Amino acid sequence: MSSNGALIRIEGLHKSFGPKKVLSGLELDIERGETMVVIGGSGTGKSVLLKHIIGLLKPDGGEVYVDGEAVSALDEKGLNRLRRRFGMLFQGAALFDSMNVEENVGFALTRHSMMSTAEIAERVAGCLEMVGMPGIQKLHPSELSGGMRKRVGLARAIALQPEIILYDEPTTGLDPIMADVINNLIVEMQERLKVTSIAITHDMVSAYKIADRIAMLYQGKIIETGTPDEIRNTSNRVVEQFIKGDSSGYQQGDSR
Repeated sequence: MSSNGALIRIEGLHKSFGPKKVLSGLELDIERGETMVVIGGSGTGKSVLLKHIIGLLKPDGGEVYVDGEAVSALDEKGLNRLRRRFGMLFQGAALFDSMNVEENVGFALTRHSMMSTAEIAERVAGCLEMVGMPGIQKLHPSELSGGMRKRVGLARAIALQPEIILYDEPTTGLDPIMADVINNLIVEMQERLKVTSIAITHDMVSAYKIADRIAMLYQGKIIETGTPDEIRNTSNRVVEQFIKGDSSGYQQGDSR
């Protein structure tokens, strides 16, 4: 149980939905303070993995440990305590349309902290400043571009000062310039806040830029883990075809 110093340890994780097996004995260690990027094709189970890490799904077999604590063994109170250690940037930013930016960013602070209204407003302003979006507190999500919504979503993710940040396809739906802005922000958050980060993506430009290590998810398992340079120079045929976007000769199940 995390005896190797990993902050998050995933051991033999299995998950099926009906007859569809999504995770098949997945193993992965994430070290404290690193950015781990999990790559893989659409529908390979990347989002399912994230949901297990924060206890939204229970595994059919295996376990996720956070700081040595088995996530599936936690009761509701324990899960709420665990989740306060996490921030999450959702794929579509997942802002509440009926709330303005200040209310969105401060949502968790209002519900889960003892901070005063003035203290929350100050924290929200600081988070928006950090993501390069100062002074937009009174705008609503409908008034924001896709890139602006992502940045507001990131401000919300860091508002509770989490130890761990999860990124669900952080650059999906963005043009290359705005995707690069988001990638730079992720790197900056890592350097400034010293958090542990887990990102799932199929965007290799993003993966190479933000990752300390990259793990490839294929047929329910992690088939290779390495630094960006190690992944670029992989000898694993499935990984090589994925990172190059090469479908020629692709054999389903061939991970040699």
